[in-house]
Amino acid sequence: MSFPLYAPAEEHDMLRETVRAIADEKIAPRAAEADEKGEFPEDSYKALVSADLHAVHIPEEYGGAGADALATVIVIEEVARACASSSLIPAVNKLGTVPLLLSASSELKAQYLAPVARGEAMFSYALSEAEAGSDAAAMKTRAVLDGDHYVLNGTKMWITNAGVSEYYTVMAVTSPGEGARGISAFVVEKADEGVSFGPKERKLGIKGSPTRQVIMENVRIPASRMIGDPGTGFKTALATLDHTRITIAAQALGIAQGALDYAIGYVKERKQFGKAIGDFQGVQFMIADMAMKLEAARQLTYHAAAKSELAMHGQPQKDLTFLSSAAKCAASDAAMEITTDAVQLLGGYGYTQDFPVERMMRDAKITQIYEGTNQIQRMVMARQLLK
Repeated sequence: MSFPLYAPAEEHDMLRETVRAIADEKIAPRAAEADEKGEFPEDSYKALVSADLHAVHIPEEYGGAGADALATVIVIEEVARACASSSLIPAVNKLGTVPLLLSASSELKAQYLAPVARGEAMFSYALSEAEAGSDAAAMKTRAVLDGDHYVLNGTKMWITNAGVSEYYTVMAVTSPGEGARGISAFVVEKADEGVSFGPKERKLGIKGSPTRQVIMENVRIPASRMIGDPGTGFKTALATLDHTRITIAAQALGIAQGALDYAIGYVKERKQFGKAIGDFQGVQFMIADMAMKLEAARQLTYHAAAKSELAMHGQPQKDLTFLSSAAKCAASDAAMEITTDAVQLLGGYGYTQDFPVERMMRDAKITQIYEGTNQIQRMVMARQLLK
């Protein structure tokens, strides 16, 4: 009995080659500079837009490439292999727009997805607050109905690409006292009166991607900018993360692959005691373990991406929540271990900024924290298993 090989399609492999070539040529050479200066990599954004890789997941009806979830994972993975900060361009464009794809009116989708598809705007996601991180339902941001408008007040924290993105999916309380059922989702524009941004956070890694507060002071927006029905915002937020945690797994895979590739090249060249250090069994075991952890995480992530794709097309996948949490958790934990080992394999050189593995180690850390800490992921997985 024949069955299809459990593997990406030929188109996925061709896509990987295309993205890797662009990442190696246009993005990798600027990665260290973006990290050192803490500046958004505008050149990387232009390179991704010109190749239509900045928001590949947007459906063709809105002018997008219409890539499936696995293709999107591959794009993010290959960009992250060169520069983790740049990989947040396709990743966060997906994070910001999935709430619209899941819940918005057709008019709202057309209005906001088309400019993103054309590369005219990026889309960020504003859920967390200073006192509402893992406990996101405890948010304080309010949206009060005033005629045919809503007036928003509050401060969102840790917002990736804040200040660079034109559009923001913002979760706000519309019915106080109702907890998660009193939260609604809105599209807020950078240009809206009353929107401002806090200073850039000074971070350990992903320094080329600005992280800032989004501050809303009496921001008045049309009621038509609500995503879905009143009170469904938190449900949309959680459903979004089921899809987008997989993109963080992809980012972690890419960072880990970059570190592994560099370490392999180094141990083949570096000589001690009269031979390449890659000839020593202790080093070989480290390399083998790094590659094994990476491949295990990759297979889990691709499996989760396939489930995400089916779910986006109306086929409910009861194990999607478990798998997306498992992929994000496994891939980010693997990335931290692999990048740490890559630094070790380079010895003293690994600890210097003359080599990219120290940056990769710093960049890997955030993948264990954002879009739900790995402690929260373990809680999510356990709940799915025990319910």
